[in-house]
Amino acid sequence: MKKASALFLFLLMLYGCRTLPTMAKPSLENLGEIFLYAEPFPKEAAGLSFSLEGVSAVNDDGQEIPLPLSFQELKADDPGRQRLLATAPLPPGSYRGFTFRVAAAALKSLQAEKTLTVPQGPVTIEYPFRVEKKNAHVFSLTLNGETVKNGAFSPAFRVTAPGMPLSGLLGYVSNRGADAVMVFDKKKMEVAGAIVAGADPGAIVIDETNLRAYVAVSGEDAVALVDLLSGKIINRTTLAPGDAPREIALTPDGRMLLTANYGTNTVSFIDTSLLTEVQRVQVGYAPGSLLMDGTGRRAYIFNDRSNTISVIDVARMAVVGTLPTETGPVRGQFNARQDRLYVIFSGSPYLDVIDLRTLAVLRRQYVGTGAYSMRVDPRTDLLYIGRKRDNAVAVYNPFTLTPSYYIRTQGPVSYMTIDAKEDNLYLVIPERKTVSVVSLVSRNVVGEMDVDDPFWVAMMGER
Repeated sequence: MKKASALFLFLLMLYGCRTLPTMAKPSLENLGEIFLYAEPFPKEAAGLSFSLEGVSAVNDDGQEIPLPLSFQELKADDPGRQRLLATAPLPPGSYRGFTFRVAAAALKSLQAEKTLTVPQGPVTIEYPFRVEKKNAHVFSLTLNGETVKNGAFSPAFRVTAPGMPLSGLLGYVSNRGADAVMVFDKKKMEVAGAIVAGADPGAIVIDETNLRAYVAVSGEDAVALVDLLSGKIINRTTLAPGDAPREIALTPDGRMLLTANYGTNTVSFIDTSLLTEVQRVQVGYAPGSLLMDGTGRRAYIFNDRSNTISVIDVARMAVVGTLPTETGPVRGQFNARQDRLYVIFSGSPYLDVIDLRTLAVLRRQYVGTGAYSMRVDPRTDLLYIGRKRDNAVAVYNPFTLTPSYYIRTQGPVSYMTIDAKEDNLYLVIPERKTVSVVSLVSRNVVGEMDVDDPFWVAMMGER
């Protein structure tokens, strides 16, 4: 038992060393996973700041298992939002709670900043919980009660498990760093739960009618089916070895799911009633993205290394056309009327506008190099484009195809989508490890969520 625990701790330390690119993530086949989020300081803690030396989970045997910290400094004047403090895989079993080691603390007033004394050893917060293998748990950490007294800081934390949001407020982010799908509350813009999906989860599509979500599990050549009400995976289908499905699309009636299989240059057709593959077709090299029209009749596959777009007749489950393109077609979007297709490229600074009746290129517009995220707002027809080296999203006029304005971001945006009900734009920013939420009315950032390695975001009420 001691040898197994020592080996697990060794693997955990390696997992925490994110600078070692050759180390694989530990498999969650026989482990569970926890995410510890720090909530904003209460008003009574104004002026307080402290740094943590470490955080550990304590099992029933009294053994402390270190949790790698995402950051160490906590301040009252930080932006008032939830922050991911620590995350790690854990052995299954019962746990007593957490220990915190405080390195330093200070209290700032109008007159000066005063250094506070801190506990010399670990401070234990009792919070019994149980970890099960292949399950993930989210906990919130809040400063509770009087933490500063007679010049001394005592980390009086309260640990809670967030409640799941109502179905209409559900949102999901695929988190490749943790092999999980993070569940968030659209109203609070906070992470509320996590689902272990499998290695390298990719695109997510939601079936609002049947309250289900489908997740491409790229690293395991699979698609997982999530029940939105229970927040659990209820079914799973495995595709061919090496498929590595990245993106998926669901027909409007919810009966057929298409997967773009990047590893085998194919598209799979999955009958959702049985979650079984019923057909697959060959497309171009490295199909990294796909787009289905609003009727569910046609799908467009963007073949990054073939410099082509495959056109698929969904009902016939067949490729009915192949369009040559500029170098590296990355992603496409329909205009509001769905009679035009916008396409961006990794190897060309131009945006192509394709007539969907004739499949001819109507226009080629310069947008700059490195475009790799795009979204059209069907309500306004505005076109949003993010580039790899830009800390901004350019918003293009649909008539002139020139930028009308820019939305400033804190890093390049790799994916974006729109929440119709709240009129918000969700931006995935991998370098910052966040999903940023921008109001389309005020054009200001109204929320931000920490995710270890975000890839995709989806939600109820997407536009």
